[in-house]
Amino acid sequence: MRYKPGQKIVFMNEPGGGVVQSVGDDYVVVMDDSGFDQKCRLNEIAPVHGEEYHLNAEDIVAINEDESYATIRHQVRKGVLTGKRKAVDVWEIDLHIEEITESHSNLSNGEIVMKQMRELRTFFQRAKSKRIRKLVIIHGVGLGVLKEEVRSFLDKQASIDYFDADFREYGKGATAVEIFYSGSEILHD
Repeated sequence: MRYKPGQKIVFMNEPGGGVVQSVGDDYVVVMDDSGFDQKCRLNEIAPVHGEEYHLNAEDIVAINEDESYATIRHQVRKGVLTGKRKAVDVWEIDLHIEEITESHSNLSNGEIVMKQMRELRTFFQRAKSKRIRKLVIIHGVGLGVLKEEVRSFLDKQASIDYFDADFREYGKGATAVEIFYSGSEILHD
C-alpha cells in the first residue's frame, strides 16, 4: 500500500488514528488525534475508507491474537501466592527499547518513549480483555522518564492498584499492577 500526505489512517495496535503528513520508503509520519507527529512503519497502520475511524480494545486484541506482531512480547508466569492454593497468571512486559524493536538507532528519545508507551497501552488493553489480574511492567531505572510516563498512564486507569515490584526480583526498575474486575472476587496478598 502506498500512502499519500493527507490520507486518513488508523493505528493497528492502539485506538485512534490520524492523517499522513509525509511518506518515506518504509515509514510514514502521521499526525495523530492528539496533534503529535508519529513515525510509523507501514505494518503499524491501515488506510481509512470513509469519514470515520474507530478501533476499540477488542479490535486490537483480535489483530494481535496470533502473536505475529513482533513488539507484543509478554511472558505468562504461573506463581502460587503465599497462603493461596490457586495459581495466578502474572503477565510481564519489558519496555526496554531493545526488547520492543530490532533497531532503534534512528529514533529520537521522544520517539522511543512514544513507542514504549504504545506497547504498554496495547499490552494493558490485552491483559484487561483476558481478565489478567497481575501485571509487571519492567521500565528500568535510568533517569526515571519512562517510569514517570508508565505511572502517569496507570494513574488514569480505573480499578487498579500499582506499586514497586519485588525489589529482589526486579530491583528498582519495575512496577507491579493489580487489576480489579467487578463481579469477581479478588484476593489480596
